[in-house]
Amino acid sequence: MKHRERVALALAHEESDRCPMQISFTPEFANRLKQEIHGKIGKVHNPHGGGNSYELEHYLGEDLLLTSVGWANNYYQTFEPGAKYIDEWGIGWRATPYETRFGSGIYTEIISHPLADAKALDNYVPPSPDDPQLYRDAQDLIKNYREEYWIVGVTVTTIWETAWALRGLERTMMDLIENPELVERILDIPYNYHLAAAKKLVEMGVDMIWIGDDVGSQQGMLMSPELWRRMLKPRMAEFIRTLKEINPEIKIAYHSCGSIAAIVGELVEIGLDVLNPIQPACLNLEHLKETYGDKLCFWGSIDEQQTLPFGSPEDVRQEVEARKQVLGRNGGLILGPTHHVQLDTPMENFWAMVEAITNPTAV
Repeated sequence: MKHRERVALALAHEESDRCPMQISFTPEFANRLKQEIHGKIGKVHNPHGGGNSYELEHYLGEDLLLTSVGWANNYYQTFEPGAKYIDEWGIGWRATPYETRFGSGIYTEIISHPLADAKALDNYVPPSPDDPQLYRDAQDLIKNYREEYWIVGVTVTTIWETAWALRGLERTMMDLIENPELVERILDIPYNYHLAAAKKLVEMGVDMIWIGDDVGSQQGMLMSPELWRRMLKPRMAEFIRTLKEINPEIKIAYHSCGSIAAIVGELVEIGLDVLNPIQPACLNLEHLKETYGDKLCFWGSIDEQQTLPFGSPEDVRQEVEARKQVLGRNGGLILGPTHHVQLDTPMENFWAMVEAITNPTAV
């Protein structure tokens, strides 16, 4: 069965030979994986799918290939610990090192915001989504692999995350209450950029657009559902409606980490097809499947917080099987970790996950 056929069946709530699989990795884990497979590191891996060769995805037998346009591509512009840079949006970053038992890595953390002073908004000029260079990777991916794979155009950090990166998280959270008109103006900047990019990707022929913003914490939402309904829901609804007007067959996936049970039904209401990443510590998986399983598909669900880094290979295999039995019942599931595989993940756990997904009889 072709990879894209397997995904299409899952999204139609039908069972196939196995659950589709999608896995992304931090650059540091990708280097470990390349060394184990090929004995060398090679090109830096972009977890969002911008500029990749897709050698790891092909080797592992993944079913979806990602191509990314948008602010999220700025996360990894340096790997020198302590180095700083300013991206094309004017947002400042620093590479902060960390250590694991498997080596060291960096996380790029935001340290400055071009709209920290509200007066700067009047003269702020965002980057343009019209540069043809932004879509070269997508063009090549569609041309070379669409017959075999399910192609996902990624425009994550679609509205909220880019907006608070421009202004500052604490300021933006306060502005939601104290200065909502300012927030509305700032939200429109990434909304307009990522909508233009997503429209272009749909016109080019991707199978799915992956949007999203982290609006959940471990225990609940970062903002009240009422604020989400006022500030983000109308923009998300228009975003989805616009893309489905271009291609009624396009599938829309939405990412938010954390506990967002309060708004899942409303995401379905505005046209969402696929929810990601389904963190098992934050959401009731049985309730999700029972309540929304006939309308919504699920993507992710393998625990990146505990099972993959700290469990045993048998724990991983059992979790994969449990997800198939609950979320994958009668189709509707794309299996993978709930975030990029991190450097602290043992290789034996990683391979146990891949084997359990791609070779169901091995579980």
